Amino acid sequence: MFLCSLLGEFQRGYRSKVGEFKAIPLLSFQEVIEKADTISDQRPLKPPFSLTEEERIAWFKKTLPKFEIFKSDNLTQKFHSRVLDFFNHECEVQAFMTWISPARSFGRRESLAVESFFNVHPHGCMMILSRTLDSTNGYRLLKPILDRKFNVVAVTPDLSFLFKNTPAEAWFNEMKCGNKDPGEIPLAQNLSNLMRLTVLYKYGGVYLDTDFIVLKSFKALKNSIGAQSVNNESGNWTRLNNAVLVFDRNHPLLFRFIEEFAATFDGNKWGYNGPYLVSRVVQRFERKPGFNLTILPPMAFYPVDWNRIVGLFKMPENHAHSRWVNAKLRQLSGETYGVHLWNKQSKRIRIEEGSVMGTINI
Repeated sequence: MFLCSLLGEFQRGYRSKVGEFKAIPLLSFQEVIEKADTISDQRPLKPPFSLTEEERIAWFKKTLPKFEIFKSDNLTQKFHSRVLDFFNHECEVQAFMTWISPARSFGRRESLAVESFFNVHPHGCMMILSRTLDSTNGYRLLKPILDRKFNVVAVTPDLSFLFKNTPAEAWFNEMKCGNKDPGEIPLAQNLSNLMRLTVLYKYGGVYLDTDFIVLKSFKALKNSIGAQSVNNESGNWTRLNNAVLVFDRNHPLLFRFIEEFAATFDGNKWGYNGPYLVSRVVQRFERKPGFNLTILPPMAFYPVDWNRIVGLFKMPENHAHSRWVNAKLRQLSGETYGVHLWNKQSKRIRIEEGSVMGTINI
């Protein structure tokens, strides 16, 4: 605990300067130490069910050494330099994903999401923030995409650097020292919610969930977020989602998102630190000057809600269903930038011939 206290004092007194980092070449995945393959097989840590808050904090403190994502090592120390070097290419779109699950869980669905980005943006650059994929196993998984000469790389994130000089810094220090309740929801899920905000705040670009299929170029989008649902009568949005985010570096709304995350974190409510968070903050700031923001309609990123997503995978069973499939295909070919597949509901569903997913050109 003394070390955590000392670390907090050091971090409060230190201010990093982006310009002081010296660019280093990207590491080859084959050169990553063998330990990374062992890490890539670890499952996300989740507290036992029905613990009290005090019991969960005690469990978290005891289990902290197993949280590899908190660790600092040779790979994390090179994070910023690797980001600058990778995005030094002429990228038509600069995009990020996060992956905190084991490498072996990165399957066909996730590869399809990455491939769809490059099918639309062949000169784009995609960085996956992931310790587990920044390994020899991860390289093998991404090799079919790399063999097509697409600019994709997995990089171990440095969370201390990502959160430094943001409202999340103090929150992270407390969490890393085991002084906060991580909640019942796996901490990895909430860390992903925060990582996407901070990486866009520090570097700018596009964030995409790994279950988002890109259909249309993002090049014209700027400082945009998508509505998941709207009020049918007024047309006003009722909920936003954070599965797709497009923001300039240092955008003030990103700062407010991070601030809200640190101030109101609750690891027991699904979506509270994600879709509900961005909805709360945008509701407060969307009409204030200086927060230039475009809120896109559901058809842009979420043309099918989570409770109807199964319909995209099924072949038409009757004339009415066939008409729905054809109507949906026409919609997707228009104002839709991509489709969020709501993996929690659809990941085990097979794509059937003649379905929407079987027909769209990915």
